[in-house]
Amino acid sequence: MRSSAALPLAARAPEKTKAAAAIGELRRDLRLIAEMIDPGSRVLDIGCGDGALLAYLAREKAADSRGIELSQSGVNACVRHGLSVIQGDADRDLDAFPKGAFEFVVLSQTLQATRQPRHVLEELLRIGKRAIVSFPNFGYWRIRLRLLARGRMPMSELLDHPWYDTPNIHLCTIRDFVALCDEIGATIERSLTLDRHGRPFALDPRGSLANLLAEQGVFVLSGRSDKPRG
Repeated sequence: MRSSAALPLAARAPEKTKAAAAIGELRRDLRLIAEMIDPGSRVLDIGCGDGALLAYLAREKAADSRGIELSQSGVNACVRHGLSVIQGDADRDLDAFPKGAFEFVVLSQTLQATRQPRHVLEELLRIGKRAIVSFPNFGYWRIRLRLLARGRMPMSELLDHPWYDTPNIHLCTIRDFVALCDEIGATIERSLTLDRHGRPFALDPRGSLANLLAEQGVFVLSGRSDKPRG
C-alpha cells in the first residue's frame, strides 16, 4: 500500500543495518525473525529502518515485503533499494490496512517507542495472521543492578538514549508483555529469549528466569483466543 502523504511514525529504537547488507550482518534478532517467516509470505515491517529485513525477505524468501518507517532518510534508503515503504504512524495509521492483509506483521525493537502499545499490538493482530514482536526486557538483571547500584535510569546497547532524550516511552519486562498478551486474548505461539549477545536460549516466558536473564524477547503471536476472560 502506498500513500502520497508523509505521516510521522512513532519514534523507534536503534536503526537497522543497511538494506544491501548480507544476512550475516543483520542484527541477531532480525536473523531469528527472518527464520520465523515462511517463504512467499506477505509481510509488513513496522519501523523498518532502511529496509534490511525487507530486502533479505524479498531476496531470500520471495516474500511480498512492505514497510512503514518514521524517518525520511529511512524511507529514502528503502526506495533507493526498490523496496515498498511509506511513512506512517504506528499509533494512528494501521487502521488503514484491512483485516488479515498480511501473513506476518513485524514490530522489532519498536513497541516500547509507541504511544499506545496495547492499541498497536491489537492492530498487529488484526491486520496480520501472525505478529512477530521483539523488545528490550527492562527486567533484565543488568538493568536491575544498574538501577539499584547507581540510582539512575540505566542505559545499554539496546537502551542507548539518556532518560531525557529517549524515544522509549513505554518500557516493559517480559512478564509485562506476557500479561498484556493475556489481557487482549493473544495466543503466544512461540517465544525466544535472547542473551546480551543476541543468542537465543530456551526459557519459559512465563517463568521468573526469562524475566531475569533475557536482555530481549522475541514473540510470535496470533489473533484473539476464544477463551472467556476472568
